[in-house]
Amino acid sequence: MKRITSDIVISGGGVAGLTAAAAFGAAGFSVVIVDPALPVTNAAFEGADLRTTAFLQPAQSFLDDIGLWGRLAEYATPLQVMRIADVSGEGSGARVTADFDAADISDKPFGWNLPNWLLRREMLARLTELPNVEFHAGTGFVSLLPRETEALVMLTGGLQVRAKLVIGADGRHSAVREAADIDVKTHRYGQKAISFAVSHPSPHDNVSTEIHRSGGPFTFVPLPDHEGEPCSAVVWMEKGAEVNRLMALSDEEFESEALTRSAALYGSLTLATRRMVWPIISQVASALSAPRTALVAEAAHVVPPIGAQGLNMSLNDIATLLDLAREHDLGSRKMLDAYQKARHGDIKLRVNGIDALNRASMSNAPFLQDLRVAGIKALHDAAPVRRGLMKLGLGAS
Repeated sequence: MKRITSDIVISGGGVAGLTAAAAFGAAGFSVVIVDPALPVTNAAFEGADLRTTAFLQPAQSFLDDIGLWGRLAEYATPLQVMRIADVSGEGSGARVTADFDAADISDKPFGWNLPNWLLRREMLARLTELPNVEFHAGTGFVSLLPRETEALVMLTGGLQVRAKLVIGADGRHSAVREAADIDVKTHRYGQKAISFAVSHPSPHDNVSTEIHRSGGPFTFVPLPDHEGEPCSAVVWMEKGAEVNRLMALSDEEFESEALTRSAALYGSLTLATRRMVWPIISQVASALSAPRTALVAEAAHVVPPIGAQGLNMSLNDIATLLDLAREHDLGSRKMLDAYQKARHGDIKLRVNGIDALNRASMSNAPFLQDLRVAGIKALHDAAPVRRGLMKLGLGAS
């Protein structure tokens, strides 16, 4: 058995875990980060995560502070306007379109969009610049034994780490959360999301467009041009049975269905990547901490992909945890209690809010669709409400 000592062990080598490793490593803490899977950092390789992540303003500032944004900026597509369109009813066009322009509240865009596979590539490259960070790909979390001043963490391959803090960034089925005996409340919507990228003749003009009808939103998020044509990432949420039907279609048939669902707002759609599917749930851990243990990202909370909230909430977890680590003894009860107090209320508020938005978007009842149209118009047309909603979306309390 090999034994090593580190300030922090992070379980999970996704975007959140890599960000946490870069953040704590840049702050001078020694970090061991593990993931049972090998990272895929090329879009053409099997297993590449072709989804994208939109980093909102506070997340971008945090990434800059920890030395990551310099690696990401040249690949990032700005999101200047968030557009909501409702195409429910019998007509072929939008019943209402509401634009929320970042210029109303800021001299910066709302956020910036990047592919997840590229984020992994650049974040891993950043970790190689930090001599106090060790990434063990192909190594998984097994168990932990918390003690008064440290935790003993058992990993696959016979590796044991003595650490002051264990961070669970290992997703919605978190092994760290289970080892810490933390319960989780899960709601299943019967929905799935299809993610893919498309090229289209109409320019996106740095507008992210969320199109509502029934089943869930169909969202375009700007990307750099693909083979000389405008390109967007798409997240298409639908009932599970409908997603299964759509995934069985040929590319040409799928493109036709996507064109219809998007109300042709961007013109004809041509697939630029393969399609990926994942289930839609809401989930909140009953606690964010246990002795010598903290949960972040999807180990702590999962939300439907609406309003770019998911990973931005996760980066808020990491930023809060880092601030507290600088103020308190690392991994102490005082530090972890402060983390629980700082984040759990905001997480529950945002999960509940996104849950309500998703339920409203799923409805195919004409009365509820009419109510949704009226609500979108009211939120947009009242300028103080519109600006307040935009600030809340960026993370303001």
